[in-house]
Amino acid sequence: MDVRSEIKSIIAKKASTLKKVCAAIEQKNNEKISPNNLTNKFRRKTIKFDEVQEILEVLGYHIEFIEND
Repeated sequence: MDVRSEIKSIIAKKASTLKKVCAAIEQKNNEKISPNNLTNKFRRKTIKFDEVQEILEVLGYHIEFIEND
């Protein structure tokens, strides 16, 4: 699964929307971010790691690196 699908899945599990996630990020950082902007970044695969972390933080998740056995 790619990042876009994973995040969309998490947003659905949280019964939220991309618009609500963007609004929460805007409140937290005092900078404008639109759902269309994020959608385009996902589609073009140009979203930054810190942006993904921020989205996940708003949704109550985090990224964890686990070493393969």
